[in-house]
Amino acid sequence: MFRRKSALLPLLAATTALMPIAAWAQQAAPAQQNAPASTDALEEIVVTGYVQALSKARELKQNSDIVKDVIVAEDMAKFPELNLAESLQRLPGVAINREAGEGRRITLRGLGPDYTRVQLNGMEVLGNVDSAMDSRGQRSRDRAFDFNIFASELFSKVEVEKTYQAAQNEGGMAGTVGLFTAKPLDYDTGTKGAVTAKLGTNTYTEDAQPRVAAMISQNWNDKFGALFSVAYSKRKTEEQGYNTYSPSQLSATKMADYVAKGLDISALSADQKAKFLSGDLVFASGNRLSVWDAKQERLGLTTALEWKPTDSVRLTLDGLHGQFKTDRDEYHLATRPDTTSGSVAFDVNSKINAISWDSSNFVNAIDVDNATYASEHRRSQNKNKFDQIALTGTWEATSRLVIDGHVGYERSTYTTPYDDKLYMKAKGGMTTTYAADGDSATNVYDWDTTDVSRYSFNEFYFREFWNKTSLGEGVLNGRYELNDWLKLRAGAAWRRYRTSGSEIFNDGQAHQFTGDAVTDYAYIFSSNKKQSWITGDYDKAFAKYKLDHTVAGATDIENTYSVTEETTTTYSQLDWDSALGGMRFRGNVGARAYFTDTESVGDIIDKNYTPLGSNKTTSDYSGLLPALNATLEVMPDFLVRFAAAKNINRPGLSSMAAAGSVKFSSGEYFVSVGNPDLKPYKDTSFDLSAEWYFGKIGMVSVGVFHKDIKNLITTETLYNVPFSATGLPLAMLPGLGADTVIAEYSKPVNLADARIDGLEVAAQTNFDFLPAPFDNLGVLVNATLIDSNTELNGLDGPITGLSKTNANGTLYYETEDWGLRMSANYRSSYLRSRYDGKNPASKDGFDGTVYVDAAAFVKLTPNLKLTLDAINLTNEKEIQFNSIYHRLHNVTQSGTTFFGGVSLDF
Repeated sequence: MFRRKSALLPLLAATTALMPIAAWAQQAAPAQQNAPASTDALEEIVVTGYVQALSKARELKQNSDIVKDVIVAEDMAKFPELNLAESLQRLPGVAINREAGEGRRITLRGLGPDYTRVQLNGMEVLGNVDSAMDSRGQRSRDRAFDFNIFASELFSKVEVEKTYQAAQNEGGMAGTVGLFTAKPLDYDTGTKGAVTAKLGTNTYTEDAQPRVAAMISQNWNDKFGALFSVAYSKRKTEEQGYNTYSPSQLSATKMADYVAKGLDISALSADQKAKFLSGDLVFASGNRLSVWDAKQERLGLTTALEWKPTDSVRLTLDGLHGQFKTDRDEYHLATRPDTTSGSVAFDVNSKINAISWDSSNFVNAIDVDNATYASEHRRSQNKNKFDQIALTGTWEATSRLVIDGHVGYERSTYTTPYDDKLYMKAKGGMTTTYAADGDSATNVYDWDTTDVSRYSFNEFYFREFWNKTSLGEGVLNGRYELNDWLKLRAGAAWRRYRTSGSEIFNDGQAHQFTGDAVTDYAYIFSSNKKQSWITGDYDKAFAKYKLDHTVAGATDIENTYSVTEETTTTYSQLDWDSALGGMRFRGNVGARAYFTDTESVGDIIDKNYTPLGSNKTTSDYSGLLPALNATLEVMPDFLVRFAAAKNINRPGLSSMAAAGSVKFSSGEYFVSVGNPDLKPYKDTSFDLSAEWYFGKIGMVSVGVFHKDIKNLITTETLYNVPFSATGLPLAMLPGLGADTVIAEYSKPVNLADARIDGLEVAAQTNFDFLPAPFDNLGVLVNATLIDSNTELNGLDGPITGLSKTNANGTLYYETEDWGLRMSANYRSSYLRSRYDGKNPASKDGFDGTVYVDAAAFVKLTPNLKLTLDAINLTNEKEIQFNSIYHRLHNVTQSGTTFFGGVSLDF
């Protein structure tokens, strides 16, 4: 949380305060007394390495007509970080979440991953989720993109567009991230290549982690070029953790029933017994020690062919293939009572020796005899594949008219061929203590958790998942120069997006073996740093029972649906570059119209997850999005920007799914279904910022932004409505008719609104005005402060996924022969779900984090360089809390990763 993680902010404040001094000193230096700090002067300064990359990125930001931040690779296959998400987190307003210590998804200006469009070479990128934990979005199907599918070495530039212009495709109200691979005609005539090879390890896995990348480009007299690149990596990951389940308050009736059935509370004092039986106490619904082991393999391939048959025509064919495979094993020792669902650990035949609680009645310590445990070994394989091909063309038809566009197709698949669990059971005593700050907990076992005779077989559990997404797109743009200061841009675009998938469960297979001895396939799992226990070997267990992974005959089939969106858009935009009061004044104004048709098909299931039938729905919507971006150059090196625009964000796929359930229970019908008629979220945004540029890379920027968001989705529940009101086909269940009363009918609807206000501050400079050797120092700092509010179930509160504070700092020292860079990223706490006003466990979120990384290089020759990278130097804890009591949900650590390597340019 903020109280623990504020150490980075004084550094940011101090370094920001030094910027004016640095700017004055650099502009006052003798070599620059007669040269303004303009773009032209910047181009005359020769810089190399990391400073060169910063200089190029700054130039692109300064010359842009919209609010934009850029990261540029200093050379071929030399992106500044090992992961694209980790590079993006260095930019103002960007926060990331992590999987096994590696950056995965981004949050931009307080809005979650679903609100950010990601484009690859101009086309929207499709991505899918792979996580070991439900709390990180395990297998959720959404519009967000996972950045860990691509190796960073494949890219030459990343742009983050924070304001919207009509020439950009609609969507992504948080902003648009553009990923760009290298192009052969961007390099000089002839052959150019680069090879990097790294070998790493992690303090938890202690394995060898190879990472290699190669790129070669050929330019034939600036007429034709070909470029190919490949990146491959393989590594093990391990996360160690302690988890609890959602807290629950057990009623006095349940407590009395447990005691009547045999729960022994005789060791408690009279006051403790009374409190225990009152129903006032809140229990964590169990806990477990956990280890997540994974083997990851990533491969990326790119190709780019460029042809300039004339000086006015340029054609580019881009292709990219990415695949990311994870083989994961999870090991858990968890409390899992048979007869007291919702209790911390005890069954009706348990004995409670001691208990204590805090002022909120949360049980913070409990000593239990004869508790029930589950030893769970879960194994899964997850495969992500991505393919894209795009043909881009530019034609300078006349000196005033330029026509450009692209056609492309991409496909993304995410499959889990198997996701199996092997459960064992055991009995024994345990004392559990929860820390008051919600950051940790401790289990002390009074039985030998490595004694195989204490365990028996419980069940197998088999699952499979699949999801595939495709996108076809065509874009045509024209730009006509009306006069020296005004250009007209117009165009049209078409795209067809489709996603489909299903989940198949085969629960509780081989129940007939429950209670069997596990000696034949059990072994001691000793990788957990706190406790060892018995777990099961799949191959030996399958051999014993003559089984293998199977979902044959499974009746539990969930989330089977497809959603298709077809969109046509047109736009027109005026770009100007003129003068206002003797100052350069540039920008654009325009509007984009969109027309979207959707089709959703989904399965309706019963209470046993058995498909009852299929539901199909179509819908459409349209709109007009105006946008304005204006930049006033008060001086060549001091800019003031203003932007105002409307944009949309299309609703989540699971909310639009025509899938749902019809259940009959206790003589009543209950219906829950998605809503394909959902309209997109709409926002009206305003940006105001000032930017000051100085020296080789110096910059200070301050900006404020505001967003009003409409049509956010919330769940609406109606009571005692006729079945005809659901819109579902009749005869889903016996006895259903159009007039059948549905006791409870729920679906997502566009009801909620939200507000976001933010402040972004960024600064960077090098200190070449200082005496040697300090003249090679440089610093980059930024901070984003955000406030938000939205109403949920009648309660005001922040937007989920939003951190109020994000801050970054990078300190570097670089010469021509060697360099060192240290970076820190701070993200304050944020909510995953808000309190709904009823269920204390509905609130869930993450505490703040500070991640520290470092990189160094030494040049042996002008073309040969040795590198060293260190990721997560402090082995930061990821702490997830739950409930209004702010109690521990998960705490995990993933170790520190080191990479040493060699880089060769030729």
